[in-house]
Amino acid sequence: MMPLGLAPIDNENVIKKVGGNAETKKHLENLGFVPGTVVKIVSEMNGNVIVNVKESRVAVSKELAMKIMV
Repeated sequence: MMPLGLAPIDNENVIKKVGGNAETKKHLENLGFVPGTVVKIVSEMNGNVIVNVKESRVAVSKELAMKIMV
């Protein structure tokens, strides 16, 4: 298991766990980051990532990407 922020670009990963406080978890769930969901990093710039999740592209900060375990 590793943080999404360290995952290679273009590899499909399955979310295992979402960390952080209750507010952070709820925010990530609303964006589609729930355990069991397949995600793929499309691009990365300065640690911030653009991710394909549930047929949408979502930009996530480095801080939040490190709370999503794949």
